[in-house]
Amino acid sequence: MSTREFSAVAVDPETGWSPGKSLVQKITAGQGYDITPQLVSAVAEGLGVDREIIAAAAHLQVIGYTDAELADGPPAKLIRILGTEGGSDDKARAIAERWDREA
Repeated sequence: MSTREFSAVAVDPETGWSPGKSLVQKITAGQGYDITPQLVSAVAEGLGVDREIIAAAAHLQVIGYTDAELADGPPAKLIRILGTEGGSDDKARAIAERWDREA
């Protein structure tokens, strides 16, 4: 999918906001950008992933976790994060268990 195609499908359902292709390019290149609630929602829509997952990933990115720090027990850490966002513990646990199986 091109950055233009992703921009077309990555639309925040509440506001209708969509990241431009230049912002998508910044994100994929690992350049600096601001993470906003609208961006989180738009990326979730564009990827077809639950918003809670994108929000947890953004949170982890902002506070500086690395893959190595998440190697031991990421499902437990993500359950705590998703639980604070008002999500169901059962739903968070199911997501974490799926990720653990896929790892």
